Amino acid sequence: MDKTQLKQYITETYRAAEEHPWENHPDYAVFRHRDNRKWFALILNIPKNRLEPGEQGSVDVLNVKCDPCLIGSLREENGFYPAYHMNKAHWITMRIDGSIADEKIQWLLDLSFELTAKK
Repeated sequence: MDKTQLKQYITETYRAAEEHPWENHPDYAVFRHRDNRKWFALILNIPKNRLEPGEQGSVDVLNVKCDPCLIGSLREENGFYPAYHMNKAHWITMRIDGSIADEKIQWLLDLSFELTAKK
């Protein structure tokens, strides 16, 4: 799933509008719940060396809220990293470059949506 497909999936599945809250990063996309306005997904394009020192270029990533019990084991898998610019105890960053199966991305989006839903 690439960035365009991911945005379409999120919009259709969760009925969430794509927002661009930062003027200096117009390509960063935030997705929120319609009722409580909490974020459940953030799509960014960041330098690869922020994830892997020495890598060149940039990469699209997805930040989602995650159960803290899962974060440690996910970070041992290819394509998962400590949350980029988010609380590392409750959020995780994953590459959107084909290194993670679509089903796993969708499962983690479901979990994030659930964790940020109105109580």
